[in-house]
Amino acid sequence: MTLASASAAPKRGGLVLAALIAVAAVANLGLAVANVALPSIGKHFDASQTALNLVAVGYSLGLAASVLYFGAVGDRYGRKLLLIAGMVLTVPADLLAAWAPSIDLLFGARVLGGLAAGMAYPTTLALITALWSGPARTRSIALWAATGGALSALGPLGSGILLEHFWWGSVFLLTLPLAGIALVMAVLLVPNHVNETTEPVDHLGGVLSIALVGALILGINFAAVPNATTLVVSLFLVSGAALVAFYIRQRRARNPLYDLQAAARPTFWVAACAGLIVFGSLMGAMYIGQQFLQNVLGYSTVDAGLAILPAAAFMVLVAPRSAALVERRGARETLLLGYVFVALGFLTMLLLWKEDISYWKVALGYSFVGIGVGLAGTPASHSLTASVPVTRVGMASGTADLQRDLGGAIMQSLFGALLTAGYAATAGTLIAASGKDVSSSTQAELTKSFSSAADTASRYPSSIQDQIIAGAKAAFLQGDQWAYTAGIVAVLLGATLVFFMFPRREEERRLLEQYQAEDAVATEPPPEAVPVSA
Repeated sequence: MTLASASAAPKRGGLVLAALIAVAAVANLGLAVANVALPSIGKHFDASQTALNLVAVGYSLGLAASVLYFGAVGDRYGRKLLLIAGMVLTVPADLLAAWAPSIDLLFGARVLGGLAAGMAYPTTLALITALWSGPARTRSIALWAATGGALSALGPLGSGILLEHFWWGSVFLLTLPLAGIALVMAVLLVPNHVNETTEPVDHLGGVLSIALVGALILGINFAAVPNATTLVVSLFLVSGAALVAFYIRQRRARNPLYDLQAAARPTFWVAACAGLIVFGSLMGAMYIGQQFLQNVLGYSTVDAGLAILPAAAFMVLVAPRSAALVERRGARETLLLGYVFVALGFLTMLLLWKEDISYWKVALGYSFVGIGVGLAGTPASHSLTASVPVTRVGMASGTADLQRDLGGAIMQSLFGALLTAGYAATAGTLIAASGKDVSSSTQAELTKSFSSAADTASRYPSSIQDQIIAGAKAAFLQGDQWAYTAGIVAVLLGATLVFFMFPRREEERRLLEQYQAEDAVATEPPPEAVPVSA
């Protein structure tokens, strides 16, 4: 039976899929809830832009650093166990974030929440891959990807409503009711053991993967911080050393955490790189966009959350068509079409998102990004899971989660670093051009972040307040232009990679069937020994 015709689903498939999507929804909401609250958090803690970047990326950091390790743990010790543990750990992590007494503890709570999601999130896709096959699997993955992306986009709306009535920490409680529902559904509906391996887990490889991803993300975040060169270089050296050690370990380990042979398949590694950019673009656009809407356009938290609804709507509408397009035209063409729309989104933000713009320009940018992610999300995830044996699906699902989490962390970190650098450079230039005698401490406050400049402005008469806020808006707009330009460059690089390196439709199908046959032979038990008569 060919890949095109084979299709299967578990009993009560709709309910099981709903349970898995509910668990994934907790992680997706957790990724997005902080963005709308960043201006409020900045004012409450008088935080620098770098500190706000860390709060925004902390959840992605914990999730991205742990998904490969926890994916392997789930393959070995039980995926359902990881689902339940992740939902349980979500509760104290969210409570700690909501009432964090300092920005440092808030960052730590966000990382802890990311670790909880790292237990549960990769397991959802692993179970979808293990329980469904053929076109039914493609449709399930499309629904899983679209719902997750849409909930990430809806997170700012829920956060905005809470911020209208409660304190900044209330946004971190948004996921608690859903976590409770997801926990009950997982316990009652998700099968206990499905195609799990008995091979031992490569714990050393897991620790190295955590060091590799964590140091990389932190290094990017601190890259734009003045006088942090030693720290940045040290973090990148740690990440590089961990990468080398991880590669050597995976080459030599009897039961490697990451199957390098499977990862070298073009349908795997190209899809992995493509997904990093696609999902990272969504998180980066939301991260910068929410601050732009509130700081520059003066939107309320609710209006800023409502503004992103076109992205969520188009992701849900486009995803089923993406699944059909993958089956009909292949992953390559679907990915490239998605890239076109993501690029149009960043181009809209770069050229049209200015001060005092009409909402339709905001909606247009988010709509393009939503269509692009809705189209590209399905093939980016489906190609990974189709390229590995079912006993290694934790590796594939972990990589699929890295697409979202590492991609989101890298793009948010990169965009945040560029925003920080562009803001500080422009603010410093404006202060110098004003000809006014500004003390070094005041200048440091004005160039630290928009929220810090707004707080400083509140201590002066209204005429001076207006000048400071106008300068802060101009500086922010310069910084976000740097970020959107970087987004366009990243999308073009990703599209080039897919165009030249990802196999066309017929070759893709041939390779996937070849991989399936090879993996079936490799996982067959050895024949029983036949006694030889004397």
